[in-house]
This record gives sequence, structure tokens and C-alpha cells, in this order.
Amino acid sequence: MSESVERELIAALEPHAQQHLLAFWQTLDEHQQAQLAEQIGAIDLPLIDALYRGEVNQPDWAELSLRAEPPVAMRLAQRQSGQASALGITPEAARQRGSEALRAGEVGILLTAGGQGTRLGFDLPKSLYPIGPLSSVTLLELHAQKARAIARRFGVSVPLYVMTSPATHEQTVRFLDKNDLLGLEDDLFVFCQGTMPAVDAQTGKLLLAERDQLFLSPDGHGGTVAALEDSGALVHMQGRGVQQLFYLQVDNPLVPICDPELIGYHLLAESELTSLAVAKQEPQEKLGNFAMVDDRLQVIEYSDFPDEVAERRDATGELVFWAGSVAVHVFDVAFLKRAVDLADALPFHVAEKKVSYVDSSGERIEPREANALKFERFIFDLLPHARNPIVVEYAEEESFAPLKNAPGAAKDTAEYVQGMMLAQHSRWLRGAGAELAEGVEVEISPLYACDAQQVVEKVEPGRRFEQSVYLAECED
Repeated sequence: MSESVERELIAALEPHAQQHLLAFWQTLDEHQQAQLAEQIGAIDLPLIDALYRGEVNQPDWAELSLRAEPPVAMRLAQRQSGQASALGITPEAARQRGSEALRAGEVGILLTAGGQGTRLGFDLPKSLYPIGPLSSVTLLELHAQKARAIARRFGVSVPLYVMTSPATHEQTVRFLDKNDLLGLEDDLFVFCQGTMPAVDAQTGKLLLAERDQLFLSPDGHGGTVAALEDSGALVHMQGRGVQQLFYLQVDNPLVPICDPELIGYHLLAESELTSLAVAKQEPQEKLGNFAMVDDRLQVIEYSDFPDEVAERRDATGELVFWAGSVAVHVFDVAFLKRAVDLADALPFHVAEKKVSYVDSSGERIEPREANALKFERFIFDLLPHARNPIVVEYAEEESFAPLKNAPGAAKDTAEYVQGMMLAQHSRWLRGAGAELAEGVEVEISPLYACDAQQVVEKVEPGRRFEQSVYLAECED
């Protein structure tokens, strides 16, 4: 590349003391130089400076927590008993209204799949992890099966929007192409989210992943809104008549995708953003906390939630702040379009992480402790901007088992998640009057039955399972 490009880069980097990014410039070929120049040009260097120095206005979460109140919510006990919620909505009315919206083709699905499988000791994107206990279907396949099952159940087309990251996009697309788009064909829309660099925690200097590449990681699920706009997904939704979007993350195979009751509560409450919650078992459980602050719904991260607030209990001994966020939401698409203009107003969250990097001599450094700061925006920070946001409680065993940890951890390992899946399917079968011999495991494909109600419709009372089996789509 011309010397003028190098001079331009130096002129841009020097005011921010980031010229070390060009330390290996003369050793790079033209393609590598072009790649590095493009990455540097895409970074908002003044913003990175301000974030590192703490000069960007950030919420004082500890102070906000002190005046927080519990959220407006549909509690699980109310739903199970058929009672009307605080908003006067019964579960039956919610199921009916949600089913109407699904039959009208007004609901789409947004699946975020930007994470890598590194923490699992898995070399591919996490979405391609074979999570099926008996079938070995991948997480991505499982969610695609749920989307197809919902479409079949309500006799409509249900588009699935899959958001990848630069680290996972190519492998994800290759897998989809190799596997016939998982049967979704024109109902699949794949797009890529943006990135943010990481800086050295001690100096604020941007880190190099390679001599010709910045260390870049996904910009957090708060980058979803910008990615939806930039990719054309919002325009696609408009063309398909999608008015509500069911949002989930790929690592959680228990999500009740497009559950009519959840969608119905969302619509009857005239909410722009409805969130699924589970009840926390411990005050310091590592879940975001739904809370009302100044009449606005917020999610306050567990790390920002003071112990004295987290431990508050009501007169019955229950946690005041019981509602844990599991990253499952229903969005009004019109709100998402409006949120495009709000995206830059979302606060950044700063996290200390271990980041491998190339040092000044070109050697790769593998730190043993957190050495870097990452900056992310979270999509739940849209909550305060939404009209009539509500929370709906679900049982954890029916909605939340994220795959996050390598074998040996106490929770959220592949073994743990698969155990949760099998336990759920056993409950569904026994609820339908079936019997399982001791030690027998049954995995149910969503294309066979996607919830307990469909199991009742499919399985005859008294049926006995003597051997472990995967109930697939072709099962009689």
C-alpha cells in the first residue's frame, strides 16, 4: 500500500497513543496492510479513549439499585392456577391472543449465535455444539427444528433471523449450506453483528490478535439493533408482515420459542418489550435483576447489584428482587425500528477478561489472569425506553439451561444441559400418562412434539418405553 496510507494511519493513531498498532506494518503484505487499515479505520478512537478513562457517562447502578422496586410481573403461581395477572390478563386469554398472532404470521424469531465454543473446549461456534443427548443434534439444528415445528403447528411461515459474529459467521454459513439450510429455505435470514476492540487494562492500548489484526470481539447483544438495520433484516421483517420478534440466545436449548402465552401477555399488555424471567434461588445468583427504577424497567447486572439490595426479602421471606433475566424477550418490531435511533444512547458495560495478544516483539502472550477491558452494549438496556414493559415468570426447568461451562463445573455444562433436556421430556411423557422403565432416556425432537400439550396429543396413555429412544419427526 502507498506510504500515504501509513502516514494517514499514524496521524489518526498518534493523538490517542495507539501508533503501536503499526509496529509490524513494513513486514505485512499488501492484503494484510489493507485488512489492518480497514480495522483501524472502523474504530471510534475518541470513544475508546473516553471509555477507558471513564469519561463516558455511565449509570450509577449501585445508586439506582438503592431506590429500585420489583417489576410488574405475571408470576408462575398465578399462571399455573389460571388466575388473572396484576394487569387483569388470564393465561387462557394470553394463549388465545398469542395463537391468533402466530396463525396470522405476525411473529418471527431472532436467534443470536455469535459465541465461540472455546470455553467448552470446542473448536467450532457454540451454535454447532452437538447438544442432543441421544440425537447429537446441534444447538442451531434444535432451534431451527423448533421454528419449523411452530410454523407447522400454526400453518404459517415463521422466519428465523440468525445473528452471527465475525468469529462464527463463515463456519455457521458453511454448516447451513452443507445441511440444506436446516429445512428453513426462504425462512432463514443470516446476518453478522459488529465488533469492538479490547484494550490493555493497565495502559488503555488496543490489543493486536495477530501482527495484521486487531483483537475484536462481538459488540454485545446491544449491537443487535444496529445489525438488524444494517443487514436489511428490519426491511425483510416488514416485507414478511412480522410485527413481533421472539428473541433468544443459541446456548439455551430449553427456551419455549414462540410460546403463545408469552406472546399473548405481550400483546394484551400492549407492551413493546416483554421479558421471560426465572425466580432466583439465591440473592447473589449470577443473573441480571429485573427492577423498576423511577417507573422504568431495568436489568441490573448481578455484579452491579449491591448485596444489601439483593438480599432484601418481603414479609413472606421471599426475595424482593426475585426476577432473574435469562435473555429471552419479545420485541415489538416497530419499537426496534424506533430503537435504531436509540442504539448509540445505550450504556457500555465494561468487563475484565483474559485476552491473548501479540506483544511488541511479535510474540503471542497467553495471560493467566484478566489483562484486558472489553466494552459491550446489552439489548436489555432498551427496557427503559420501551412502553409498558412486562416480565413473565417461567419455571427454570422448562425454560433455562444455558450451555456455558466446560466439564467439571457445577452447572451449565453439556452434561447438565442434556440432563435438563431429558428430565423435561420425561415430565412431558409422564404427564401424558406414559411410563418409562428405570434408566430409560427419551429425547423428543421438536418436530415430534414441541411442548407438553403436543406430547399429550401424540402419546397414548399407558404407553411404556422399555428402551432409550429419540422420538424424531418420522416417529409414528
